[in-house]
Amino acid sequence: MNNFLFENKTKVYFGKGGVKEYLGCLLEHYGDTVMLAYGGGSIKHNGIYDEIVGILNAAGKRIVEFPGIMSNPTYAKVQEGAKLARENHVDLILAVGGGSVSDCCKVVSAQAKVDEDLWELENTKHTRPTEFIPLGTIVTVFGTGSEMNNGAVITHEEKKIKGALWGAQADFAFLDPTYTLSVPMKQVISGAFDTLSHAMETYFGKPDENNLSDDINEAVMRSVIRNIRVLLTDKDNYEARSELAWASAMAENGILKIGKVTDFQCHMIEHQLGAYTNCNHGAGLAVIHPVLYRHLLPANTARFARFAQNVWGIDPAGKSELKLAQAGVEALAAFIKEIGMPTTFAELGIPADTDLKAVADSTVLTGGCCKKLSHDEIYEILKECK
Repeated sequence: MNNFLFENKTKVYFGKGGVKEYLGCLLEHYGDTVMLAYGGGSIKHNGIYDEIVGILNAAGKRIVEFPGIMSNPTYAKVQEGAKLARENHVDLILAVGGGSVSDCCKVVSAQAKVDEDLWELENTKHTRPTEFIPLGTIVTVFGTGSEMNNGAVITHEEKKIKGALWGAQADFAFLDPTYTLSVPMKQVISGAFDTLSHAMETYFGKPDENNLSDDINEAVMRSVIRNIRVLLTDKDNYEARSELAWASAMAENGILKIGKVTDFQCHMIEHQLGAYTNCNHGAGLAVIHPVLYRHLLPANTARFARFAQNVWGIDPAGKSELKLAQAGVEALAAFIKEIGMPTTFAELGIPADTDLKAVADSTVLTGGCCKKLSHDEIYEILKECK
């Protein structure tokens, strides 16, 4: 295992009723003005908004609302939030929603504290912010694991880039699986597949040798697969939802990455596809992953063979390493179809005239789990996804 440093500052309050029990006490540690950030307004229909506003009012907080954060948050939305936070001297940002709300608020927290354009600061000057408005999260849609790290994915519409920015990490996060019960199942499954993708993108990093991080990762992947299947037959199953909630956090809180150099090439491809089409993130990953892995598999059959045996439970008897590896990728592809995720761009609703060459040419190239791809190879992968 590689050398590493590990720390995670976010305190997690997991389970039913956590917000009602603990949020009021936490608010005592922050100033008078709280920015309440959320998405399209679903929290106003399922009771979560009223519950949180009641707690904020009881604590004597002044509430500044920042609604309308979209599923692929834009840099313009970040600037809107930062301006609102500065003008109102916000003491705490409370992000209520899924990863998009959390990501947007992380960057709002940073941008509100610096005069420079954060995108240019981080991507041109390669400097990360050091001051932030404190942030707390209340997760209502699981999948991204955004609540336990400081990374954010933001779409810069003018530049046609969907990429990473670095902002605040939440001081605290509430993970109440019951908050996901009103979320459409399609969104729940998409989020859960994003969790599986995060785990795979880490698992297929370096080194290839067996290590504890990969052993834990295999357990996380098996849990995600098992509990997605449970939800498809019993959508209100609390235990399955709670397992998926914690798997989401585990996949992106750094534990699976200890001693690893991660890959995330599939995410880089999907991000640029999203920049050009605004497609659903989890669904885009579902289409790309099997095609990408069929391209990468010949360069590291041993790793894919282990994935087949330890994650998908495929019996290696009578199979060559190559055949076993291929069986693992096809098991992934079959699972995607089984859970109702799209398997082609056409099924995903990507317009046939989308400039896939532009998507490929603008994709960030990572080290690759087996080899570093070229932009031309990524273009071929995208064409095969059609």
